Amino acid sequence: METTSNSKHRPFSIKLWPPSESTRLVLVQRLTNNLSSNSIFTQKYGALNKEDAEENAKKIEDIAFNVANEQYDREPDGDGGAAVQLYAKECSKLLLEVLKRGPEEKEKELASQNNASAETFFDISKGQRAFIKAEEAENLLRPLKEPGNSYTKICFSNRSFGLEAARVAEPILVSLKNQLKEIDLSDFIAGRPETEALEVMNIFSAALEGSVLKSLNLSNNALGEKGVRAFGSLLKSQSCLEELYLMNDGISEEAAKAVCELIPSTEKLKVLHFHNNMTGDEGALAISDVVKRSPFLEDFRCSSTRVGSGVGVALAKALESCTNLKKLDLRDNMFGVEAGIALSKAFSKHLDLVEVYLSYLNLEDEGTVAIANALKESAPSLEVLEMAGNDITADAAPTIAACIAAKQHLTKLNLAENELKDEGTIQISKALEGHTLLKEVDMSTNFIRRAGAWHLAQVVVQKPGFRLLNINGNIISDDGVDEVKEVFKKYPGVLGSFDENDPEGGDDDDDDDDDDGEKSGGGEANEDELESKMKNLEVGQEE
Repeated sequence: METTSNSKHRPFSIKLWPPSESTRLVLVQRLTNNLSSNSIFTQKYGALNKEDAEENAKKIEDIAFNVANEQYDREPDGDGGAAVQLYAKECSKLLLEVLKRGPEEKEKELASQNNASAETFFDISKGQRAFIKAEEAENLLRPLKEPGNSYTKICFSNRSFGLEAARVAEPILVSLKNQLKEIDLSDFIAGRPETEALEVMNIFSAALEGSVLKSLNLSNNALGEKGVRAFGSLLKSQSCLEELYLMNDGISEEAAKAVCELIPSTEKLKVLHFHNNMTGDEGALAISDVVKRSPFLEDFRCSSTRVGSGVGVALAKALESCTNLKKLDLRDNMFGVEAGIALSKAFSKHLDLVEVYLSYLNLEDEGTVAIANALKESAPSLEVLEMAGNDITADAAPTIAACIAAKQHLTKLNLAENELKDEGTIQISKALEGHTLLKEVDMSTNFIRRAGAWHLAQVVVQKPGFRLLNINGNIISDDGVDEVKEVFKKYPGVLGSFDENDPEGGDDDDDDDDDDGEKSGGGEANEDELESKMKNLEVGQEE
């Protein structure tokens, strides 16, 4: 399904997940070394011999990889950063658990964890994306027919079921539906003619009707209204759903209304992902009704759904009732200033927000300032803030800086593709000075020059564990680029590329005056003057 984006040009992004096989092998070697060599932990708990250490390291890495991969599957359009963090965290946790248990119990316990994971989760999504025939379905699904199996989660994603394969799956699903809790049917009818695809969906829906699911993923199936209604019997029978994924499903206005109609209860819903659909304003109103009926919603994604300003206001008002919200993603819609202001009112009630994604919403300074003021007073544990591509200028920087200064848990800040220039960048840099948890900052394409780039670099390079500074696509002089590179010379890989930086780019802005009446294209002398002007600026200072 193709969608027309209303956003600005986005810079090329790098996927951090999945890791390559060579990276995984290197990690196994490190884990082996940590389990077998002398360290403060092995001195306390005892070390393993080389053979046992290597075997346990492989199992630790495999368990951690599977856990992180499940995280990534829930956010396939992200850069994989969250999965990488979870991967490392799980490895560290399991490593310590293995050491604490003592040498004789290590292998037994890890095997138990692996078996428990394997027995409850059935997954045929790995490998090549392909059509599945009846004979292959019989072989693939055979473990599900074993008496007394404990499978509670199944994933049929990445394999295209035709009628024959669906009929093989039907009695198996009927026999399991009372024990299943999580079902992933994303991308399971790819390439099938509409008539066949609808019949397959009807078969699966009828087979699973009456199951008591916590999670249902129907993403990447080009459902449309017909597809949504084909799953009607399954959707209508669900009263305990906690997670519902309907991403990239071609859900139009009519299909969105069908979703609202067919889900009888959303009182327990915690996760609703509705990314990349052709919903439009009327469809978004229907989704707003679903949100309004979901008081325990914690994670809501409604990005790239063509929501305009008026309905953006309605959606924002619906979000006011979701006081448990922790993660909100509304990127790439046509909200505008009015909807931004309405959203700021909702944020005043969202004390538990951890991640906020508001890029490409046409917020401009007025909408941005309203949101920043609201977030400053709420969301004390905010970790991620993204507001790229919103036509934000340096006039809004004092308010943004005051908000950021109050968020000491911030790990990621993305203000790319705005017009903050040096003045706004330096204010925001000062706001970040005390943030010890900061890992990533993106200020690319902001008309930043030498002074702004140098200030930002000086601030973030001191952060323990800082991973990436992106200031590409700006107008930093060649000398300025060299200065920034010098700042990061001891930290390879932390500073992003400068391949889209334009050191001559300021020449086009010679007719734009700065606040002091001088030309913004005035070269190094002007940058030095701005640096001096900003030196004593306090975070939160209003002009």
